[in-house]
Amino acid sequence: MNLYQFLKSKNYNLGLDEILLDIASGSIEVYKKLNEEGGDIFGSSGNTNIQNEDVQKLDLIANDIFIKKFKENTFINAILSEENEDVIRVNQAKEYLIAMDPLDGSSNIDVNIPVGSIFSVLKNHPNHFLQKGSAQQLACYVIYGSSTMMVFAIENSVFGFALNTKSKEYTLTQANIKTPNNGSIFSVNEGNFNSIENGVIQYLHYCKKLNSDGKRTHTGRFIGSLVADFHRNMLKGGIFIYPKTSDKPKGHLRLIYECNPIALIAENANGKATSLENNILDITPSSTHERTAFVVGSKEMVDKLLSFCK
Repeated sequence: MNLYQFLKSKNYNLGLDEILLDIASGSIEVYKKLNEEGGDIFGSSGNTNIQNEDVQKLDLIANDIFIKKFKENTFINAILSEENEDVIRVNQAKEYLIAMDPLDGSSNIDVNIPVGSIFSVLKNHPNHFLQKGSAQQLACYVIYGSSTMMVFAIENSVFGFALNTKSKEYTLTQANIKTPNNGSIFSVNEGNFNSIENGVIQYLHYCKKLNSDGKRTHTGRFIGSLVADFHRNMLKGGIFIYPKTSDKPKGHLRLIYECNPIALIAENANGKATSLENNILDITPSSTHERTAFVVGSKEMVDKLLSFCK
C-alpha cells in the first residue's frame, strides 16, 4: 500500500493528509539531490544560521524545497525553520503551523552518514508556535540512509514507509511501530563526558558495567545524527542522551522542531522523552528557537537514567 492509498483508507483530517503528501514529495526531491543528481551540493555554504552553526549547501537546498512545498499548501498558516530566524507567514486564515529541521545531521553529509528531515505540525493558536509539544497534531521524520524512510505519528500510532527508488513512491513497511520497553543501546557523545551532570555520568558508568560472566551489559552506538540515532533505538530498544553541558547550559537540541516531534513519535511508539527535569511534551516554549536537554528512548532505560538524576 502506498502513502496515498494509506491516507485514503484512514479518514484523517484532509489538511494533515496534504501536509504528509507534501513532506513525501519534498523528501523525494531531497533524496534525488543526495543520491541521483550530484553536482555542487556538498560542503559548507559559508553562512551560519540563527544558532550560529555552519550551514551546509544541502541545508539551504532542503530548506528551499520544503518551504516551496508548504507555501503552496492551502492548509498551512505559517512555517518555522531551523534555517530562518523569523517565522514565514503563508496565509493567516489557514489552520496549521509547521515547524521543521529541513536537514538534520547535515554536518555528516560529506562523510556519507545518514541524515534526516524533521517536522512538527500544530493547529494555529493565539500562542502560535509557542505551544506544548503535546498539542502536536502530527510529527514526522524522513531518514536518508541505506534506504529512505518516512516515519510519522498521527492519532496515537506510528507508521513507517520506505521509498521505492524506482517508482519514487513511499510504501507502507511498518504499521503500529512499538519500541521495546528495555534495550541495550546507549547513544551519547562521550566527548562531553567531563562537562555533563553527575547523574548522567553515573548512568553511563552503570551502562558500562559487566555482568557476572565478564560480558558487557550494554553497547554504545552514537552516529551524531538525531534522526539516525533515534530511528535505530526506536526499533531495537535503546536510549539517546543529549544532556546540558557546561558550554550549552540550556541544552543543544531545539525544542520545537527537533525534540517535540521526535518525542511525540517516541511516546506514540511506547517510548519516553524527557529534559531530565520535565516531560518534553509538557514544556511550553518561550522562544521559537529554544534549546533543551533531550533524552528519549525505551521507557525502562529512560526511567533508570532519571533515577540517577534525582
